[in-house]
Amino acid sequence: MIPKRENAQEIASLRARLVTKFGALSNPKYRRYWFGSLASVGAIQIVTMAQGWLIVDKLGGSELDIGVLGGATAVPTIVISLFGGVLADRFDRRKLIIGVSAASTALLMLLAILDATGSVMIWHVVVIAAIQGLVMGFDGPVRSSYFPLLIERKHMTSAVVLGTVMWQFSRLVTPVIGGFIIRYGGTESVFFVGVLGWASMLLVMISLKISSPPSDKARNVMSDIVEGVRFIRSRHDFVLLIGLTYATHFFGMQYLQLMPFFAKRFEREADGYGIMLSALGLGALTGTFVVGRIRGKSSIGYIMLGGSIVFAGAVIAFAFAKSFYVAIGFLFIGGLANTIFFVVAMTVLQLRVPEHMRGRVMGIYTITFSFIPLGGVMGGVVASIYDERVAVALGALILAAIFLMIGITQPIIRNLDGTDLEKA
Repeated sequence: MIPKRENAQEIASLRARLVTKFGALSNPKYRRYWFGSLASVGAIQIVTMAQGWLIVDKLGGSELDIGVLGGATAVPTIVISLFGGVLADRFDRRKLIIGVSAASTALLMLLAILDATGSVMIWHVVVIAAIQGLVMGFDGPVRSSYFPLLIERKHMTSAVVLGTVMWQFSRLVTPVIGGFIIRYGGTESVFFVGVLGWASMLLVMISLKISSPPSDKARNVMSDIVEGVRFIRSRHDFVLLIGLTYATHFFGMQYLQLMPFFAKRFEREADGYGIMLSALGLGALTGTFVVGRIRGKSSIGYIMLGGSIVFAGAVIAFAFAKSFYVAIGFLFIGGLANTIFFVVAMTVLQLRVPEHMRGRVMGIYTITFSFIPLGGVMGGVVASIYDERVAVALGALILAAIFLMIGITQPIIRNLDGTDLEKA
């Protein structure tokens, strides 16, 4: 019979090994939250893909229609994200995520029914995307400020990497699945899958009982927003990292909105479109593991800037690739290189932001994801004048110039030290 003390020591030792190996995932509440988030993120990815394909292929839309869709999604999200950050600092973040999940489930159900009954029109897709954009304006800042409540501070980097893995894994898997679902079941089937993804997140959040601490709700909302903006402006590192993230999404990722036209150029159907998006996701997922190995290097600032310039070059090469398979190769390289910047930047921000400012700062930071469809507006206009290749290459060229200029003129970024990212 094993003594109780030795048994307890073995359990403690096993727990320590699990914590070391799996980081934030060793926490059962964070693990449950992570899998629920994976389902909803998969829903976001697959639905965004299906909306673009529905407009281009099924409804005969143009590049300008895709640009309008991007603007309708982005503008409401950008406006609401500021208020979403304030709400994240004032109210129970768990209840806010529950509300977002319920609203997203209902909106996708409506779109799925319209599509399944043959009643859907381009304006339906645009209006529902705009309302979803309003909802997602709350989702980003609330999620980004909620997950730190589930983990110990020592697991922050692990949680940021896991969050990136979640998005990149979703970008790898869902486009392939979505492409085949569209081809054999139609876009309406994808929207029903999206309903299931958001419903899963809703159930997970109902089951979690960890809430954010109460705060002073009597303060003026606009004053809180101004305070958040002033805090960021007072931190040169925050201004640069958030600004570079905005630029990357706006100029560097226009190809995401225009991808259906590249698929058509290579004479591919929805499954080929999905494969292209998945190649990008595979590169990004690989990049997540690469940055996990190099994030502790003292020269991480230089590596981060170099990775972003490589990303811009890969996007330009993709734009003018002569074959489908060459294009896939450059998408993989681009996804890998770009991930280094995002993981390092997000880790620095999460480690350096004070808890009482986290919601507002993350609200302003997560506006960045709306710059993808907003950049699609610029890309759609340029593509309608020239073509999608010129639009994508022009955006990437501007992005490369921005990163090169920052690398030369801003030592606070190029000298980021991976051994002590928490230090300002």
